[in-house]
Amino acid sequence: MAAPQLSLKGRALRFLSMREHSRMELARKLARYAEEGDDVEALLDLLEKNNWLSQERFSEALIHRRSARFGNSRIVAELQSHGIKGEELQELKAGLAEGETERCVEVWNRKFGTVAADPQERNKQMRFLLQRGFSQRAVQTALKGAPEDD
Repeated sequence: MAAPQLSLKGRALRFLSMREHSRMELARKLARYAEEGDDVEALLDLLEKNNWLSQERFSEALIHRRSARFGNSRIVAELQSHGIKGEELQELKAGLAEGETERCVEVWNRKFGTVAADPQERNKQMRFLLQRGFSQRAVQTALKGAPEDD
């Protein structure tokens, strides 16, 4: 016996039960299943009204998932790709900037753990951290090594 077809709202709730989605991402996923007469935008409005879909929760979840591995610029770029912009993006940037150096040092410690002995190794470490989206200032601090406990 075949499983019954899920309604568009049912699919949306299934997606949202797995993890937070941005409005843009959920609209793209639901568009594949929308049939003639289905209004995806009205459904998204309903989900937001009932607080089942929230850009704020999505942003916080994405930052939480990515912050242990990536720097500010990489996270901000991903947020922008999901349609987060304007004042909300500026607030998120400010919140991310506070702990970037510490996160960079943690990533450096997990990957390398020792200060580079030669310029080639230093460049390798620098490239790795910059490609992860960390700022120059955070990378310079991390390359000096973990701070000594006093």
